[in-house]
Amino acid sequence: MKRNSAEHFEQIYTEYSDKIYGYIFLLVNNKEIAEDLTQEAFIKAFRSLNQFNGESHMFTWLFRIARNVTIDFLRKKRLYQFFSIDKYQFESEKQSPLEIVLKGENITILYEAIRKLKISYQEVIILRKIKEFSIKETAEILNWNENKVKITTSRAMAALKKELLKRRVSREEVI
Repeated sequence: MKRNSAEHFEQIYTEYSDKIYGYIFLLVNNKEIAEDLTQEAFIKAFRSLNQFNGESHMFTWLFRIARNVTIDFLRKKRLYQFFSIDKYQFESEKQSPLEIVLKGENITILYEAIRKLKISYQEVIILRKIKEFSIKETAEILNWNENKVKITTSRAMAALKKELLKRRVSREEVI
């Protein structure tokens, strides 16, 4: 199968579109905008698929394109929003209603604190701690070296802890 065939790209889209959409949504906090930016990212990926040389994983290459599209959008709109947990409900048969409420409140506090951080800290926390990318994958997506990812992650977590302390909440209670 040729690299740029429609069938090949359809497989790529099917495999990765939900993950790309989720990442973009975390940054823009708007369903319609996230859908549009996901579509734009995949259009760019399709147009440059023949340039993909396999030095990185397809997944990180797509995330890098999605990140660039999203950052371009945020710069144009001067819109630095973050994920809002308020739109989601957490359901569990094993947890009591009180535990569910407390967990939801803690997650809301966590995301409000993350939203106060600078965009590079938000990105590294999303990729490393929420999406659970490796240091290497995060470096590829952000176009940073691995050392910068480690340092920025450390600084971002310290800034998050400081932000949570301002709210008189310990990091352990929330995370």
